[in-house]
Parts: sequence; C-alpha cells; structure tokens
Amino acid sequence: MLSRLINFLKACCRSSADRYVHSGTDSAGRQDGLFWYKDSGQHLLGEFSMAVVQANNLLEDQSQIESGSLSLLDSGPYGTFVGVYDGHGGPETSRYINDHLFQNLKRFAAEQNSMSVDVIRKAFQATEEGFISLVAQQWLTKPQMASVGACCLVGVICDGTLYVANLGDSRAVLGRLVRATGEVLALQLSAEHNASIESVRQELHSMHPDDPQIVVLKHNVWRVKGLIQISRSIGDLYLKNAEYNKEPLYAKFRLREPFTRPILSADPAISVHELQPHDQFLILASDGLWEHLSNQEAVDIVRNSSRKGSARRLVKAALQEAAKKREMRYSDLKKIDRGVRRHFHDDISVIVVFLDSNLVSRASSLRGPSVSLRGGGMNFPAKSLAPTPT
Repeated sequence: MLSRLINFLKACCRSSADRYVHSGTDSAGRQDGLFWYKDSGQHLLGEFSMAVVQANNLLEDQSQIESGSLSLLDSGPYGTFVGVYDGHGGPETSRYINDHLFQNLKRFAAEQNSMSVDVIRKAFQATEEGFISLVAQQWLTKPQMASVGACCLVGVICDGTLYVANLGDSRAVLGRLVRATGEVLALQLSAEHNASIESVRQELHSMHPDDPQIVVLKHNVWRVKGLIQISRSIGDLYLKNAEYNKEPLYAKFRLREPFTRPILSADPAISVHELQPHDQFLILASDGLWEHLSNQEAVDIVRNSSRKGSARRLVKAALQEAAKKREMRYSDLKKIDRGVRRHFHDDISVIVVFLDSNLVSRASSLRGPSVSLRGGGMNFPAKSLAPTPT
C-alpha cells in the first residue's frame, strides 16, 4: 500500500513538471525548464527569434516584440517595437514597463501622428511617472517597492529608421554586412549607463560636484553611492527622491546623508539610424548575455547559423561560457535550480530581429498582420520548486 502511494506521488510530480517542458504552442514559444524560447516568427520587416533563461528565484527580466501599428490610430505609423527590461531588486518594475511602455508610445505617436525621438522620450517619461505613482500608493504597505528598478532597452523600426533608446546596461548590436569581404561586423548602437565605464563616472561627478562619494569602488566594483552599478533606470526611487529614502525602507538602502536632487536619472540615451540594405539583423539583450559574449562573438553566432533558433543559440553560448568559467560542464549547469543558478549567471533575455531590405525599403506602405509576443520563463511561486530542465 505504501509503495503504491509513493509511486502515485512520483507520477503526480512527473506530470506536474512535464507541463513546463516544451509546453505551449510554437506561436507562443516553448518552455524547457528554466529556458523559454521562440525560435522563429515573422514581424513586419522580416523574421525574429527570442529566448530567455531564468537564474533568479523570480524572473526579473521581461521582454516583448510588437509589430504592426505603433499608434492608437489606424493611420499609423507602422513598424516594429522591441523591448528588453532587466529588473533588479525584484520583478515589479520590469513587469510594469512590459505592461505600459508600448501603450504609452502608441499614445504619443497618435498625438503626433508619427514616430520620433520626442515620442519615445515622452513614453519613457510617462512610464517612469506611472511607476512613481504606483510606489506612492503602496509606500506604507510595500515600502521596498521604492528599491526596485529596471534597465530599459528599446528598439523601434519605422519608415526605414531605427531608433534605439536605453537606460542602464542592456545592449543593442547591429550586424552589418561588409560587401567587399563578406564579413558581418558588429556595431553597438546603445549607450550604456554603468559606473564601471569611466565616462559614466565622470558624468556623475560633474552632476554631483559636492559629493566625493557619488561613486564608490566597493569589492572591486564601481557603484553609485556604493549601492548600484547603473546610473539610469526606471524605478529605483530611493535614489531619485529623498521622500523614499527613509523608514520604513530597509536600512541597507537608506543613505546616511540627505540628498536634494536625483542621484539616478530616467532620461534615456536615444540614437537614430537610417537603415541601409547591408544592415542584416539587430540583437537586443540584457547584460546577462554580454557578460559572457563580445559583440562580435554574438554577431558571428547569428551570422554563421540558420535564422531559426538564433536567440536560443546565443543564450546557450553564454551559458556554456558561464559553465566554462566555473570549470563545470554545461549539462551540470542546466541541473542547477533557479535562485542558486544566480551564482553562475544572470537572467538572460535575447531578441534577434532580422531586417529584410526589400521590406524595410517599402516600410511606409506595409500593413501586415500584427504581432504581439512577450518573452519569459515560468514565474513559479516564490517557495515552489521549479522543475529541472532536461
């Protein structure tokens, strides 16, 4: 009787875990343990591929691709929007961005009846203001929301123009064909805001000339006020408004000296690129990928294989490098559960957007079917055990 009961419980556990292995349809992506991927899809201007691997106890990365109308109006503009949001301190900010940034962009695009740097900047600002309102509402019941934030990387392709907007240290890299040699070179399009970069430290010192401790080298890592590596983000209100840098916020986040102006910024760095026929694809990824792969290594991986599954191959290559650095096998790394996995690598989100030059050149007249897809692994309850990937 006891052995029968044990076998029954084992069967239940297996069937529960199996729901998370290759679950879902191809259109919605597939789940394999802590690995989620969408090997191939079609956006307005070509194909795309997405992949996410979870390392934290709760997935803090969020990502999305939206293709079709970029406005609340049927008159357009039309194109493709891609976003990668790397949360820290918790998943709340990245989830909020995933729910609101694109809708804010559509609202401002409708007001101007076009896409522009101004539209994107206003969308970022509205998203930051919305999250501030949420934190204010929950300050007394959930004060730690003030210490949660996210890096925010966005690519918008519209009328043959690529806009890249960034807060934090996620990265956008373009694969550009050199016709004379046949090589595809990596061109980084995003400006990063991490205190490990000397120019970022100089910017912080110039903005806070009276604060010699604005950037501190702590355990061999440069951190803003000794607390955080990035200098720009959505959220992180404890370093933007002194009203949220006091009790009941945890003491480890509270600064000893008061501040009167924001320490971190939510103003994105935005660049504009006119796409050329030799621009082949765009890689957007959270810093978890770039910790293990160089820009050119990532471009070579995409270039030298089929388009299908390109994002998944990038994530796998990063995980193999992470395992190699710890002198372990990739197969053993895959067996490590979320939470503990964070000691080996970060959450990683990757979107590869291929650019069909024929479609890009006709972008203003395209009205293809819309695409709306969010990437991400299963968000298991905090105390549950995630199934081990096979």
